[in-house]
Amino acid sequence: MKICFVMYPWHKVEPETDSTLRLIHEVASRGHTVALTTPSNLTMRDSMAIAFCRVLKKTDVSNNVPSFYRKAEFRKAELPLAGFDAIIMRANPPLDTMALNFLDSVRDDTFIFNDIDGLRVANNKLYTASLPDPNREFIPVTHVSKNREYLERVLEENPNDRMIMKPLNGYGGKGVILVEKNAKSSVRSLLDFYIGDDHNYVILQDYIEGAEQGDVRIMMLNGEPIGAMRRVPAKDDVRSNIHAGGQEVKHTLTKQELRLCRHIGPKLVRDGLYFVGLDVINGKLVEVNVLSPGGITRINRLNRTKLQREVIDFVESVVKAKDVSIARKNKFRQVIEDAAAS
Repeated sequence: MKICFVMYPWHKVEPETDSTLRLIHEVASRGHTVALTTPSNLTMRDSMAIAFCRVLKKTDVSNNVPSFYRKAEFRKAELPLAGFDAIIMRANPPLDTMALNFLDSVRDDTFIFNDIDGLRVANNKLYTASLPDPNREFIPVTHVSKNREYLERVLEENPNDRMIMKPLNGYGGKGVILVEKNAKSSVRSLLDFYIGDDHNYVILQDYIEGAEQGDVRIMMLNGEPIGAMRRVPAKDDVRSNIHAGGQEVKHTLTKQELRLCRHIGPKLVRDGLYFVGLDVINGKLVEVNVLSPGGITRINRLNRTKLQREVIDFVESVVKAKDVSIARKNKFRQVIEDAAAS
């Protein structure tokens, strides 16, 4: 198989903890051709979508992933996207929507994981708030706007004293704060800052009891949970994200969390969101991470498993089942094969 990762730059990979690196290592260890590119390196040439790639040289793959990262060697190549069996989307937020337009032309030839239409509709926190939940069992009450007066009124009229404020397109816990309705002067200043001159959207969300004890990251594959961990916030911090200072501990899914997974799983599959990370607090869904969900390394360590094997097993199974013109595919595949062998 020929697999291309559309991701962040290689030098920004954190070898000890990076989830994307685990997927790359698993693909390479199976003998598949691995190419890496970034959204800014997607290109159109002669009406054909290509990518400026770094192709991993064929070498013995060490079982030690950090060592594999340090020793990896690449050759540069301009490769047709239609020649890949799978394109795995792992770029960090915010979503580069223009990059998806380059991929539109090859979606019939190549399995794109996650699906580009799914990424379009679910690339920010608005997707979570819009999920069906008629009984308000799984989704906390959420307000999204760039109108400062409206958001101030939401906070004032909310029956609870506290709410969570965060930017719509934030990630990694950046910008997530706890606000209290009696701090009106501070709230006005914060909203001015968050909305800014670019008129950004801001989220106000009901505070969930138990949030101070952390959240649960659930990894979902093809609509089913395959692993989870609890993230405990640092002292005096409302955020439990690992990048914000939180710590991970082993976690077994509760009945409520399993019910949530069964509730949302079919919708994720229908939207082509095959591999996502759910952030859950006290049984309620706070966020669906669809671009480059992390947690593989930490869940592996806590549970002595290798989630990347299940993920790549799934990719392989879909590629084998995908109906693609053999003649058309072979034409482009040979270009990639030549690049990997040269």
